[in-house]
Amino acid sequence: MARVAGTAYGFLTDATLCIGCKACEVACKQWNQLPGDAPGDVLAMTGFSYDNTVDLGATTWRHVAFVERPSPAGVAWLMLSDVCKHCVHAGCLDACPTGAIMRTEFDTVVIQDNICNGCGYCVPACPFGVPQIDDHDGGSHKCTLCYDRLRGGLAPACAKACPTESIRFGTVAELREVGRERVATLRAGGLDEARFYGDDELGGTGGIVGLNAMFVLNGPPEAFNLPARPRLPRRNILPTTAATLAAAVGLGLAAFASLRSRP
Repeated sequence: MARVAGTAYGFLTDATLCIGCKACEVACKQWNQLPGDAPGDVLAMTGFSYDNTVDLGATTWRHVAFVERPSPAGVAWLMLSDVCKHCVHAGCLDACPTGAIMRTEFDTVVIQDNICNGCGYCVPACPFGVPQIDDHDGGSHKCTLCYDRLRGGLAPACAKACPTESIRFGTVAELREVGRERVATLRAGGLDEARFYGDDELGGTGGIVGLNAMFVLNGPPEAFNLPARPRLPRRNILPTTAATLAAAVGLGLAAFASLRSRP
């Protein structure tokens, strides 16, 4: 189906439906021709539960987290496929000095490999720690929301591969409503910890405005290594700047008053 330019597209990932199969990780790596993460591309366990990729990175654009939590029955498992959030106001895009990071006609955020100079400014500018520098080519990389597939009228590879429809692709407006309805249904069924992550209450805070990759969570965001109320790092500079300006003005006034008081 053709995608409509000027319409925001994104993901809704539902942790309550994720079974940890990692089909999304495999599909992402296959379609984008990304290497494995273990030495020599040999599948190996890391010692971090059942997780062999640990986190998002330059060559891992979808990451399935396995989280063990104590429960009355012993141990409960939380699983979630994490991905770049394609923020409405993206800190990485603001920080990029070369114009390598662009917002596409589908309102997604993409790093252009042929323009990126590997400066790394985007890395600390992302409140979610998503863009990372590849040790092999020196460039910064992250999920493109399968921009090439969108232009061809196809859905992203990870969403197509998910067997439980934990990962849904569509317009952001539609997915946002689906996510909120899903949370309401889960809470009505007794899952008090269910919450929607991606709006100005959780996830899309601190100048980010909102996320185009949203989540239905069955636990606190921090359990999934997601900050509850992330903030664009550049906003941390503003109070310091204001204080510096105020101090400079104060010193200037004091110096002026001192000069005026001299005979």
